[in-house]
Amino acid sequence: MPIHKAIIPAAGFGTRMLPAAKAIPKEMLPVLDRPTIQYVVEEAASAGIDDVLLITSRNKRAIEDHFDRDAELEARLASSNKQSLLASIQSLMGSVTLHSVRQPEQRGLGDAVNRARRHVGDEPFLCLLGDTIFSGEVSPAVQLVEAYREFGTALIGLEQVSADKVERYGIVGGTEVRPGVLKLDTLVEKPSKSNAPSHYAIAARYLLTPAIFDCLDQTPAGKGGEIQLTDALKLLLREQPIHGIVLQSRRHDIGNPLDWFKTNLMLARRNPQLWEQLQPLLRTLLQ
Repeated sequence: MPIHKAIIPAAGFGTRMLPAAKAIPKEMLPVLDRPTIQYVVEEAASAGIDDVLLITSRNKRAIEDHFDRDAELEARLASSNKQSLLASIQSLMGSVTLHSVRQPEQRGLGDAVNRARRHVGDEPFLCLLGDTIFSGEVSPAVQLVEAYREFGTALIGLEQVSADKVERYGIVGGTEVRPGVLKLDTLVEKPSKSNAPSHYAIAARYLLTPAIFDCLDQTPAGKGGEIQLTDALKLLLREQPIHGIVLQSRRHDIGNPLDWFKTNLMLARRNPQLWEQLQPLLRTLLQ
């Protein structure tokens, strides 16, 4: 079945970005010239997705507003011949239809994904976390969609991390089918270095089958009353194969101030014109 739907969970409080994220959703914090969430929707579109569901909360109306038309602003820009300032978002909205649903309570990523049940129906779908973006020649969404055509199973995007960082992530274990592809046999949330089944960490990108919803229904709430997607994936793994795909792009987390600032610099480095303007300032600061 072709993949044409994606969901983007973006309902979290963003506590690591406070006070910046108190009134502005962390997903709306800018990376260069556009908010983080726009990069995520653009990634979905790059894989041929034309239907995106945003999973938000009551304090995140700004996300929905960003993808809505603003006739007054468009008219003002047109009158001053500055339409190009909105070109990226208008082009994106010409190819993708966005919907939204709210997660009423902060009950974890698993609960957020379960809110998409009615929208995705019986179709496989991409799940792209809204506070993480990637840079590289091949986007994670493209990789996962291409892998689904081959394997036809649920897929988890992976990145290799050092041994001293496995305690920060969900870690998978499995058998290498070929370079960059694992058939999974275990998932462990934040294991100790000595108990980690591998150095492959779950990297904020998934391609899920509708079977995940029944697994989410069977997943008990854990710490803080939250339902973890990783726990539901463990149940799914008992019923059907799951493959892990090592992502070719570099992951950028914007969930804390330091990583958000690093992401801005790294993406600026990929823009020769912008980097040329920044270099004199950076040299001065380094002196």
